Amino acid sequence: MKVTVTGSLGNISRILIEKLVSVGHEVRVVTSNAERAKEIEQLNATPLVGSIEDYEFVKNAFAGSEAVYLMIPPNFRTADLKQYIKTVGEQYANALKETGVKYAVNLSSIGSHLKNGLGPTGSNFYVEQKLNELQKVNVLHLRPGMFLTNFYGAIPMIKHQNMLGNNFGGTINLPLTHPKDIAEVAFKALNDLSISDKQIQYIVSDEKNGFEVAEILSNAVGKSGVNWIEFSDEQLLGALVQSGFSEQMAKVYMVEIGVALKDGSFMEDYNRNKSQSVGGTTLENFAKEFAMAYQIL
Repeated sequence: MKVTVTGSLGNISRILIEKLVSVGHEVRVVTSNAERAKEIEQLNATPLVGSIEDYEFVKNAFAGSEAVYLMIPPNFRTADLKQYIKTVGEQYANALKETGVKYAVNLSSIGSHLKNGLGPTGSNFYVEQKLNELQKVNVLHLRPGMFLTNFYGAIPMIKHQNMLGNNFGGTINLPLTHPKDIAEVAFKALNDLSISDKQIQYIVSDEKNGFEVAEILSNAVGKSGVNWIEFSDEQLLGALVQSGFSEQMAKVYMVEIGVALKDGSFMEDYNRNKSQSVGGTTLENFAKEFAMAYQIL
């Protein structure tokens, strides 16, 4: 089967590509970076180099495939990140319609049940709706929690400042997901074509509050006295920008998500449906990977 995978060689896409190729699927990989082409070929996949903001390129990338994995990579240059997500998502939907692709797995997120959700969730809601409007296209929306691998970015804070934190208190529960668990769900759906009409799948491997995160990760690296600190929205934004995030990325993917966790909107639909959630990697499992990265960084 021919499958088009967007997302280049990201944390999810790379694993998905390897799994699909290993069972004999013909995989084409969309990437904006020509330097990734050789690495994609080494995975026995075909690189398609271009911009996902170029509709003709997207349409050609989907043409001839029976299934597509959809994800919208972050854009560090755009002045309006939320509109960028909506625009690319709508182009994906139009390309699916024009090319006749029958199966799609769409990477969305927890919180995407809200039309005007904070962070990227409102834009993800819009994309889900555009895909749901398609006739005779079977779509699986994946709604993962916060990526465990994002904690790698906190290593300098733990190592040098003996703290971990965000713009919410340590008693707030975080839905946690490992990218490899997302890749596994996407692979099964695409390999088996086990997608019927329009479906939603929550992928959450663990739930821990901030205090528990600080304790588990600090114990894993053998560092005592690591405290969870609640920053103000302004403090978090300033720290993220100073560390290299664009203001848009910091606001949309970090600050606003923290606000949504505090007011409960981020988790409300997931909490109603958590019994149907899947996943496999707990924070304790991930802590072993984290400890290895801690020694290197």
